[in-house]
Amino acid sequence: MIEKRDLPQRSLTALNYAIITLVALLCLYPCIHVLAASFSDPVRLIRHRGALLWPTGYSLRGYQTVFNNPNILIGYGNTLFYVLVGTAINIVLTSLGAYALARRGWPLRKLFVFLFVFTMYFNVGIIPTFMLVKGLGMLNTRWAIVLPVAINTWNLIVMRTSFAGVPDELQESAYLDGASDLRILCQIYVPVCKATMAVMLLFYAVEHWNSWFTSMIYLTDTGLYPLQMFVRDILLFDGAAGTTEDANAIYLKELTKYAVIVVSIVPILVVYPFVQKFFVKGVMLGSVKG
Repeated sequence: MIEKRDLPQRSLTALNYAIITLVALLCLYPCIHVLAASFSDPVRLIRHRGALLWPTGYSLRGYQTVFNNPNILIGYGNTLFYVLVGTAINIVLTSLGAYALARRGWPLRKLFVFLFVFTMYFNVGIIPTFMLVKGLGMLNTRWAIVLPVAINTWNLIVMRTSFAGVPDELQESAYLDGASDLRILCQIYVPVCKATMAVMLLFYAVEHWNSWFTSMIYLTDTGLYPLQMFVRDILLFDGAAGTTEDANAIYLKELTKYAVIVVSIVPILVVYPFVQKFFVKGVMLGSVKG
C-alpha cells in the first residue's frame, strides 16, 4: 500500500530537500573554487573577482611548479609512511585496548575506562609531552610522529562500545574450542565489527594525512617533514614559487597555492568512497550501544 501525502507533507519534504541541497552546495563550492582556480591562467586568475565555478583560461603551470619542487615528493613519501605505519599501530593498539575493556568478567574494567576517559578532559599539555618525547630519544625521528598519538581515546571508546555488542555466546564457544584471546579478537570481533573498524581506519588515516602540528614541534630535519608541512610553507611563505625566474612570478605564486591544495587532498578524496558504505553504520554501532 502506497501512502499518499497531503500538500503540507509534500511541501515540508520539498523544503527539506531544498535546505539539504543548499547546504551541500555551500560545502561543495570551496572545493570547486580551488579546483577551478588550480587549472586557471595565472594572470587572468589574479585579476578575477567573485565566484569561480570553472577555470578562467587554462593552464597547468601551477601543477608543473608544484611537482618540480622536490620537497613535494619527499613530503608524499614521508606522509605515506606516517599514514601506513601510524594507522597500523593505531588500529592494532586500539583493537587490543577495546577488546580488554569490553570483557565483562574483568574486575578492573571500569577503573581503566575511567582512566582513559580522564585523559580526554585533562591533558598535561605540550611542554610535558615534548619533554617525554625528548627523554625517550624520539625527538627528530619518525617515531615522534606516530607513537605519541598511538591511541585516540574517543576512537577507543567507540570501538570498545562496538565490541561490547558482540554476543557472549560467540566468545564462550570459541573458548570451548580452545581459541586464544588473540584468535577470538582476530576471527570473531574484527569480522563482526568490520564497519566500525573501517570507520576507525578512515579516522586515523585522515588524522595522519592532515597532521602538521606535531611535525612542527618534534622535527627539525626537513627530510622527515610530511606533505602538510611543505604545503603550510608554500601557503604561508610561497616556498614553491619563490625561486622561479618567470616574469609573472607574482601571478604564478597565487596559482601554485591552489594547485598544492588540490595535490594534498586528492588521495583522501580517492580513498573515502571505498569506506563510505561503512561510515554511517560504523559510527552508529559505536554510539548507540553499551
